Amino acid sequence: MPPTTASMNLSRDAGRSGLAPAMGVPSGNRLLASLPESDLRHLAALFDTVKVEVGEVLYEPGQPIAHIYFPGDCLISLLAVAEGRMTLEVGSVGREGVLGASVALGHDLAQVRAVVQRSGTASRIGRADFCAEFAQLDSLQRLLYRYTDTLLAQAIQIAVCSRFHVLEARLARSLLITRDRLQSEKFHLTHEFLAHTLGVRRVGVTKAASALQQQKLITYSRGNIEILDSAGLEAVSCRCYELVKDTGAIGMANVFV
Repeated sequence: MPPTTASMNLSRDAGRSGLAPAMGVPSGNRLLASLPESDLRHLAALFDTVKVEVGEVLYEPGQPIAHIYFPGDCLISLLAVAEGRMTLEVGSVGREGVLGASVALGHDLAQVRAVVQRSGTASRIGRADFCAEFAQLDSLQRLLYRYTDTLLAQAIQIAVCSRFHVLEARLARSLLITRDRLQSEKFHLTHEFLAHTLGVRRVGVTKAASALQQQKLITYSRGNIEILDSAGLEAVSCRCYELVKDTGAIGMANVFV
């Protein structure tokens, strides 16, 4: 069964118990850090710092977007949903990006399910405040136009990858992207979560992960993953990783030129 509102703790006001008044924008988000200091100080008063937990669903397709999130040390998976139950990851948002910026382009309803993949903190701003500031700040507009364009290009590439490439290569690509987003060789991803992101059954994930382990590229036990051989894992991965990695042709480094 795919993640549901009940099973994954739907919380559009995610982390309410961890809500804290922002004395300034929390450090860690690359997009916010790229803004001019004066613009960042202006925005700081409008942000809350929220704690989000693994499995929380921040957005569901077709539901209104109430808040925009700039992740600090958390990671959010973007899942396309078909017929309410089948899912496929079409992107992820970490410290390099933002979740919900499409509201500035007139999209008030979420188009994907946004699920917290790694717990952590994010800077959160209400939709009305965000749209008002977006209309006023040229620096924010330039950054977010480049970011949304890059995110779309990556989503298209991932869709192509999911249709034409073998599961082992796709799993390698997914693990490498997660590594890059988290900036760590070690992270936690369950078979169930990987099955949802890759759009396959759990048995498929088990077989693909076992193949990578046999090649001594990763270790995988009880959802705890460690990449042992990055170069080897890149060699097994499809060419899509070369395109979407940070310094790739459609990588996030292009946002910060």
